[in-house]
Amino acid sequence: MSTPSNFASVAERLAEICDAQPFVTRFAICNLLTGETIERGADDETPSASTRKTSIMMAALKAAQEGRLDLDEPITYEARFAEEVASGMFRYLTPGIVISLRDAITGMMVLSDNVCTKMVFERLMLEEVDGYCKSIGLAGTHHRFLIPPLALSPDHALKSVTTTTARDQAVLLQMILDAQTSSTVREKLGVSAELCAYALQTLKNQILRYAIPSRLPFGTVVAHKGGTGKRGRMNAGIVYRDGAPSYIISAYTDEVPLVMPDGTPGYTMALETIGRLSRACWDGFAP
Repeated sequence: MSTPSNFASVAERLAEICDAQPFVTRFAICNLLTGETIERGADDETPSASTRKTSIMMAALKAAQEGRLDLDEPITYEARFAEEVASGMFRYLTPGIVISLRDAITGMMVLSDNVCTKMVFERLMLEEVDGYCKSIGLAGTHHRFLIPPLALSPDHALKSVTTTTARDQAVLLQMILDAQTSSTVREKLGVSAELCAYALQTLKNQILRYAIPSRLPFGTVVAHKGGTGKRGRMNAGIVYRDGAPSYIISAYTDEVPLVMPDGTPGYTMALETIGRLSRACWDGFAP
């Protein structure tokens, strides 16, 4: 158990990291060993970018659980899927490849591939995913678009994109984690134990290792999903230590300038800030 003084020092360090930058940083953090939480703007609406895909995955798995989707359904990669897509590798591949819906979900998560996202979203209605979020308690998450428009300006309005809150994403990750052992949580999510295990493992398989894992010891297991937005960078995940969940961190930067005063790209400092927040938790929450 962390001592009150240690908890206070972690909170102070997190505030210092955020205050050192000219942009907005919001976060929700939970020490899973003690249940202590530290928050900053955790309920503020913020662009979700690709962190939204965790809830898309869970909505798809619920539909599969109910028999409305078949995870083994073959999907053919067509050239149209690559239109207006700016993430992932499928857009560079030759059309005609056939993968399963399960593999499309995996690609959507571990490489944030938006060709795969389109494949998944062709089998789910936007309203269904948004309604699913509300049904499990993510009242601050609003799915508005299948794929965000590429031509968005850096100062776009919130209603131009899907939005969420740092708290919502932390809560969702907590539910996915708890569902590994709790039938009550699995019932709330509407997903079987097997599919909940798949969801957690898919988050652990994340290939993009910036932000939350970037300053942690090599090989640290992190079940997470990041996002790249026009207004900032974001990342939400579960960090493991010695094989056990240690803390959940959901962090969102916003109003990030294209270039910092010293010439550093703004996105570099946004990702670095999230990495520093995670490292402060790693050091401060050590047993």
